[in-house]
Amino acid sequence: MDAGDGRRLERFGSRIVDRPAPSAADEPRRAPRDAWAAATLRFDRDAGWTDPEAQPWTIGVDTLTLELRPTAAGQLGFFPEHTLAWPWLRERVASAAPPAPDVLHLFAYTGATTLALAAAGARMTHVDSSRPAVAWARRNAALSGLAEHPIRWIVDDALAFVRREARRGRRYSGLVLDPPTFGHGPSGARWELDEALPDLLAACAAVAERDAFVLLTAHATALAPGDLAAALETAFGIPVELESEEVALDASSGAVLPLGVAARMIRR
Repeated sequence: MDAGDGRRLERFGSRIVDRPAPSAADEPRRAPRDAWAAATLRFDRDAGWTDPEAQPWTIGVDTLTLELRPTAAGQLGFFPEHTLAWPWLRERVASAAPPAPDVLHLFAYTGATTLALAAAGARMTHVDSSRPAVAWARRNAALSGLAEHPIRWIVDDALAFVRREARRGRRYSGLVLDPPTFGHGPSGARWELDEALPDLLAACAAVAERDAFVLLTAHATALAPGDLAAALETAFGIPVELESEEVALDASSGAVLPLGVAARMIRR
């Protein structure tokens, strides 16, 4: 709906949400004050949510039904900018030769992209280090009528899991990665994307089929689109197709909310 003054205003089904948006700090709000006053759920980093006990609610996204609820980190369980990549990913799944492609989704969170590709016909391996997030994703699968679809639900560290898959000799037709900029691994070690990315992509290249497709996204990071593209090319070799871009959402007010960068490639 709008973004500016360090905030974002969004409608998710029946709820209007006002929450922080650091990437909108340098732009003024465009929507009238009444639009912002209509928010039924607000998050501030110091005070938390205005209604921390808000009941979960569901939204329809394309063919999916997703459950949203406020989290302590100020998230709702869905990143709408991820849907921008779905047409390209679905095209890759649709154009794959039989049998259905095996796709590995790392840092898969609550599963929207996993389920979008499952609905398109892919066999999915969904990996996230958070057990609650994977349980949430499985709930979304049930709500979306995909509970019986071939999806492997894995609670594990992404790098450790991929390295084990390489030792097992498993290969994937597609890989989708949405790593955090900063974080901590299961052992408590600090994660910084710009330092960890080369090892992560090298491990992914070892489990990729020769003609695999790859989508890599990064949020709120100093990495530029060209940096992601170069990292993919270094890890996977010279691709047939390699594109990179900034990721942003266009608000109905006319505001543009930058949300990170993405690179996608097809290897032959």
